[in-house]
Amino acid sequence: MQRREFFTSLTKKKEQQPKNIYPPYISKESDFSLCLECDGACAKSCEEGIIKLLEDNTPTLDFSQSGCTFCDKCAEVCEADVLKVEARSNVDVVIEIDPKKCMSWQKSICFSCKDPCLDNAIEFSGMFYPEIIVEKCTSCGFCIKYCPTEAIVIKPKGKI
Repeated sequence: MQRREFFTSLTKKKEQQPKNIYPPYISKESDFSLCLECDGACAKSCEEGIIKLLEDNTPTLDFSQSGCTFCDKCAEVCEADVLKVEARSNVDVVIEIDPKKCMSWQKSICFSCKDPCLDNAIEFSGMFYPEIIVEKCTSCGFCIKYCPTEAIVIKPKGKI
């Protein structure tokens, strides 16, 4: 455990995220009925361990511990073709920074969200005021677990 992770774990409360954050490989939400008979190969293949199965075996993403690398493994092992490599897109949520909770917006130097961002989608005005650049953000979720004040929130974007 890195130092930043240790201090973050001390201050974090269990954050609420939308219940159904689907992997970035679905083409139709109605296809999830095919997951009922599945053994959860997508969850087992996830290198980051963020795919969790709901009660009906529907895969959902849990960003509390890591983010999506878009490695394609979950889609490659999906025998029912619910997840398809050719349907790959950004995760269908909006990730935002709540200025009221953000340490940087409160004039404390903190780059906790920027450092793990693989897409350089978080930009600062000077040393403060981080903003997520929507055009660059893939909603991978890597920034979420590192925020010590839970200022990064996930909102549903819409239905497929």
